[in-house]
Amino acid sequence: MYVLTRFVLLLSLVLAGSMPAIAQSPATAGARPNIVMIFCDDLTCQAISAYGESRHLLETPNIDRLAAQGVKFDRCLVTNSICGPSRATILTGKYSHRNGFYNNSNSKFDGSQQTFPKLLQSAGYQTALIGKWHLISDPTGFDFWHILPGQGLYYNPPMIKNGVKVQQDGYTTDVICDLSIDWLRQRDRTRPFLLMSQHKAPHREWAPALRHLGWDNDRVYPEPATLFDTFEGRSRAVADHDMGLDRTFTELDAKLRPSPNMTPEQLEVWNAYYGPRNAEFLAADLKGKDLVRWRYNRYMHDYLACVKAVDETVGRLLQALEDEGAAENTVVMFSSDQGFFLGEHGWFDKRWIFEESLRTPLLVRWPGVTEPGSVCGEIVSLLDFAQTFLELAGIEQPGDMQGRSLVPLLRGEVPSDWRKSLYYHYYEFPVPHRVRPHRGVITERYKLVHYYKPDIDEWELLDRAADPEETKNFYADPAYATIVGELHRELTRLQQEVQDTEEPPRSAFGNERFEGEPPAESAPKPKRSGKGPGK
Repeated sequence: MYVLTRFVLLLSLVLAGSMPAIAQSPATAGARPNIVMIFCDDLTCQAISAYGESRHLLETPNIDRLAAQGVKFDRCLVTNSICGPSRATILTGKYSHRNGFYNNSNSKFDGSQQTFPKLLQSAGYQTALIGKWHLISDPTGFDFWHILPGQGLYYNPPMIKNGVKVQQDGYTTDVICDLSIDWLRQRDRTRPFLLMSQHKAPHREWAPALRHLGWDNDRVYPEPATLFDTFEGRSRAVADHDMGLDRTFTELDAKLRPSPNMTPEQLEVWNAYYGPRNAEFLAADLKGKDLVRWRYNRYMHDYLACVKAVDETVGRLLQALEDEGAAENTVVMFSSDQGFFLGEHGWFDKRWIFEESLRTPLLVRWPGVTEPGSVCGEIVSLLDFAQTFLELAGIEQPGDMQGRSLVPLLRGEVPSDWRKSLYYHYYEFPVPHRVRPHRGVITERYKLVHYYKPDIDEWELLDRAADPEETKNFYADPAYATIVGELHRELTRLQQEVQDTEEPPRSAFGNERFEGEPPAESAPKPKRSGKGPGK
């Protein structure tokens, strides 16, 4: 018996050594929690009623339920405000310059690198990814994946299921929710799971579900104070853009052309709503501010309708967890890849270090742990998600990840050394929106921003306390000289801390040449075989 006991003990030690480290922490007491991450594309805090935006644009009762039952993070910030890079940062827990995915123009995610889903998978979690992926390469680290190719379509989307192309029918937000619930019902109930349910909505061109056409009864929306921002006294980078309601709004954005890929029956309903309104708009021949106001209101109807559909599916997914008896042991996180401008500064889209773009929603419900209705005002980031998920699962956090686990904050505890500043770096230029590359440091009150490429070298200091709308540059104001010096030092410290001290590679900015940039040396063109010209 003694020999058998020693054999069993030795065998258990050997097996334990071959498994990922499982920390014995309060987070792993009892069964390890399941993780559901509901993730949107371009969803901003202004569109979620729990965040209390002054315009009261939309009621989102199901998303708000997560805030009421968990914790709302007021200062969740991104490190590079654009879709693909944010997703790569979440997967790796690393800045763009460390994970290699800088922009949406020419980056391709290196799926061989370490990601948190791989670590969860190796520790016994079932892992599933459903919906928008947008990282070019195939997903890795997932037992099951069912994704939209590229940006995806709003109606009847082609999808890829574990590498096989399939055709789905219906409105994409509903489809992604249906597939997520189906996976929940078919999962292995003996193992914990990670489900990443990732919506296309409310990405441009903001195509509503047919059931939500006319949902707002032609409401005239309150305008943001900066809808007609003149950018006076600002860096040239801020004025020289191509993402304004006054200059960049396409026929597809305005619904003067229908959303693609609809069936004849769907198109008939679509045209019955938009057709008469478009005819009235064209007859009015609007110009100047009147045209901007029309575009703003059309944009609000469509964008917020997309969010309305997301809110409905959040309710359905939460109910599915209840029905499965999994809600009490499941951490639900709701977030987006970055914020979005809803007319502020006359803009749509994201990219800038300004607040509407930089700040993204983050709501987390962890039954029995998060205090219902609590609010966290600390600076957190998408950079922190990977390490948070790992700690939730009791897995040792790799030393090369660059964020911090949010688990203490979820428990209502703020570590004494929690960050007071965050580093930001945006690259993609000149397409699609002429937003200049810039880097900066963000504190609770200030932002020091450096626009540095290709034909510009300018600094801005934003003071959110003195100027909440972020329309003034205080950099040259003598009253701010001490603050400017402190922030310059902090920016240098953060660059060294995150190891972003070298010039980015030319490819970081995309394939499109800068104006005036000499063409790269061209490689010899390969000879074509055959007699045809080829394509």
